[in-house]
Amino acid sequence: MKLFRVEVSTDRTDFIATNDKAQDSTEVVQKECGLRWKVEEFHREIKQLTGIDKCQCRKARIQRNHISCAILVLVRLKHLARKTHQTVYQIKYNLLGNYLTEELRNPSVAMTLV
Repeated sequence: MKLFRVEVSTDRTDFIATNDKAQDSTEVVQKECGLRWKVEEFHREIKQLTGIDKCQCRKARIQRNHISCAILVLVRLKHLARKTHQTVYQIKYNLLGNYLTEELRNPSVAMTLV
């Protein structure tokens, strides 16, 4: 095991542990951790924003379709977020908020009490 000390700012220090005994460069370890963090962000965003983990399909083909659609949705949200200088979470919740507001004003399904 190797332990690297990384100064993040003047008042904060992080420690990174690795089992790669050949690793000698703090910069390389820090860059690799940055890449891993991006993967973690991707998994969190795709779960929270697209509902990828809520698929109840049993057939492999339908699961692949669901995953593909979820990835396409996330790519589109990311594109819109960059274009409008917002976060993907703001984009999603603004879309939902606009939809709910419009549905409350003009319901697409008529509700009648029996």
